[in-house]
Amino acid sequence: MVRPKTSKLKLQNRLSEVNEIELLNSWIDSGKPDSGTNPLSQPHPPEKGRIGRLPDGSFSPYSGAEKFTQLPLSKKTKDGLTQAKYSKMTDIQRASLPHSLCGRDILGAAKTGSGKTLAFVIPVLEKLYRDRWGPEDGVGCIIMSPTRELAGQLFEVFKSVGRHHGFSAGLLIGGRKDVDTEKERVNELNILVCTPGRLLQHMDETPNFDCSQLQVLVLDEADRILDVGFKKDVNAIISQLPKKRQTLLFSATQTKSVQDLARLSLKDPEYLSVHEESETATPNRLQQTALIVPLDQKLDMLWSFLKAHLGSRILVFLSSCKQVKFVFEAFKKLRPGIPLKCLHGRMKQERRMGIYAQFCEKNSVLFSTDVASRGLDFNKAVDWVVQVDCPEDVASYIHRVGRTARYLSGGRSILFLAPSETKMLEKLQEKKIPIRFIKANTKRLQPVSGLLKALLVKYSDLQYLAQRSFVTYLRSIHKQRDKEIFDVAKLPIDEFSASLGLPMTPKVRFLKIKVKDKKVSEELTLVPESNAAENRFKLLKETSGTGISDEAELHTEGGLSLKMVTRHFGKDNTPDIRDDVPATRVLKNKKLKINVGRPAGRHVVFDDDDVDGSDTSTSPTKLANAQTWSDSSKLDKDIVNQRYTKLREEVTGVDEEDKASYRQHLREKRIKQKMKLKRRRDEKGEGEGEGDLSGSDKEAPTGRVSKKSKIYLHDSEDGEMRQGTRMSTDSITLAEQEEMALKLLSSMHS
Repeated sequence: MVRPKTSKLKLQNRLSEVNEIELLNSWIDSGKPDSGTNPLSQPHPPEKGRIGRLPDGSFSPYSGAEKFTQLPLSKKTKDGLTQAKYSKMTDIQRASLPHSLCGRDILGAAKTGSGKTLAFVIPVLEKLYRDRWGPEDGVGCIIMSPTRELAGQLFEVFKSVGRHHGFSAGLLIGGRKDVDTEKERVNELNILVCTPGRLLQHMDETPNFDCSQLQVLVLDEADRILDVGFKKDVNAIISQLPKKRQTLLFSATQTKSVQDLARLSLKDPEYLSVHEESETATPNRLQQTALIVPLDQKLDMLWSFLKAHLGSRILVFLSSCKQVKFVFEAFKKLRPGIPLKCLHGRMKQERRMGIYAQFCEKNSVLFSTDVASRGLDFNKAVDWVVQVDCPEDVASYIHRVGRTARYLSGGRSILFLAPSETKMLEKLQEKKIPIRFIKANTKRLQPVSGLLKALLVKYSDLQYLAQRSFVTYLRSIHKQRDKEIFDVAKLPIDEFSASLGLPMTPKVRFLKIKVKDKKVSEELTLVPESNAAENRFKLLKETSGTGISDEAELHTEGGLSLKMVTRHFGKDNTPDIRDDVPATRVLKNKKLKINVGRPAGRHVVFDDDDVDGSDTSTSPTKLANAQTWSDSSKLDKDIVNQRYTKLREEVTGVDEEDKASYRQHLREKRIKQKMKLKRRRDEKGEGEGEGDLSGSDKEAPTGRVSKKSKIYLHDSEDGEMRQGTRMSTDSITLAEQEEMALKLLSSMHS
């Protein structure tokens, strides 16, 4: 029997794959680099012959190789690299691939845009290929990414380099509606590129989802995934993974925390920081500048910058989603002359991916949160990275500016710092970041706050966005850990609110004044500008038993003059005084003086009793005595309590009388309505309840409109229950009403 030609080809391919895998395993074992060494320091291997063979028949060493062809890689992987136009390795690839191909755990740290993605894509493909992994084997590799955009980018690299392999791969990210489709196919996938939340969802909900055969776990942007924000999800995921596996961690700012590494069960990992001894921690082709911009002038500076660089591709970073939405919507209505886009975490996934693709295609401005700061590689170089808001730490700065000057291209970045955030410059310079300080050219500054004010008047929804932008920015500053840089008390809050076009400063309820090692409480007290008020304030200081600082004068929307009284308590509960209490914006110059010496809650009425002097509680003499109450040196609390007790009793008594009167009124109203219905029936000759129903339906009863009148049932002569007509009556005496009620009751019981 002659086998078909296709069967022979499959058999030949299978045999060639088996032979290739045996040669690759022999090559890897023979040239394995020593643990703890850096392959970058190894000499370049000599030219090889067929599959790494030297002329003498031995395998060539691959540690120190510069090209992918010098590594023990399968033909399918090499063909994929060639078609994707990858030929020469970068530093992180040269340092990590010799160790990762041997199956060792890796902690890889390198500058942004240095090729870390291929450093783990290649070992994953080779590991599954040498183990002859198939669809029936299930999940063999999991790659976790902190953001959806980065996960999508990694998935595209896998498809490009692994196009000749037969592995099945899937992209599991949130924000999509095809969860049910994923659940049906996820058990057949060999490679999962995912975000932690989506992966945990499948582990919890998908039937028969099994990761017990996992071979490789990869964490891209590992420091972010191991951060507090993903801690719960990552711990839950790792608890369901086998401990016997290869783990690869890559990031531009790698973690060295023993606790983080213990969570991942790493075994003798190779720590490879190829740029640790470099002169700079950022790409060499990146030009970095910083300038001091007051908080209330940042939008003016941003607008002026965009108008001066209309032909560039610009990535603008802001702190919160609400800021991104407000600046995008406001600038879009002002039309700077360049296409505008926005990207933030609250957008739907399809829209996020579409905006990312559009920004890669043509020059435009992309307003974004830190969701675009991690790992994203824009196809065409980003010309400028503008950081309007200060990054939370040096690592965030490095990831932000890493979106430009990637691989061999150049780029520029600019950082806007408020005067209270200048400490960030020192921290950046300490981490070997060559940032240059420049002065802003105020002559070319184009103010935009006036235009924003006009927009907020015209568009009410934009005013709401401005208010939320204001609050979320202050909240982001308030939550920062580094208080040397981020201090809300040092910010010009009122000027910042006005720069957004807001007519008044929104309330910020979460802000509290804090002093080192002291607990501070705030109170707003109405204090008039008079001698009586001063005496009242002194009295409060004497009787409160706590330390009260001097008043900080405030002004509210209605021009009401207020004083902020701040109590400070130290560790030993001793009072402390502080004068630098921040004040809200002054909205009106005029002040309304309020006489707080007058007893609160007293309604003075002059009637005949007051003239006769019989009622002294509201007499002019009593009022005169009350006006001098604030000048007294002591406050008799017993008298006040007695007065309040007496008033409560009076109010309670009056309340009971009102309730009883109202109940009697309702009772009389119901009886009157019943009598009216009875009289109407009598007038129509239907006293026995045998009339037709149509007559009662045609005429509405004259009772309460909101509630239907009752319909009574009466016994007919043949013993059947029949619906009676509604009764109506005019105003009659109480005796007649009682008599009619008795007749009605007797007819119902007879």
